Amino acid sequence: MGEQVEEKEVVTYGPDGSKKVTRTVNKTVQEGIGFGSALAMVISFCTWKSVGWAILHGLLGWAYVIYYVIKY
Repeated sequence: MGEQVEEKEVVTYGPDGSKKVTRTVNKTVQEGIGFGSALAMVISFCTWKSVGWAILHGLLGWAYVIYYVIKY
């Protein structure tokens, strides 16, 4: 699992010269299955109508998606 942190600071000045600092922190955490695995499972289930094959192909992820595109 990966984690990405992005911090952004914006300084603005009001009409009376007052300074306002706004700090935004974006934190992205990657969890669960990836897009390639989900796509592989959908393609597999639609093609073979089998949950077992869908799970196996989901573990293969992008490798199965590329194989499917080349083969079919």
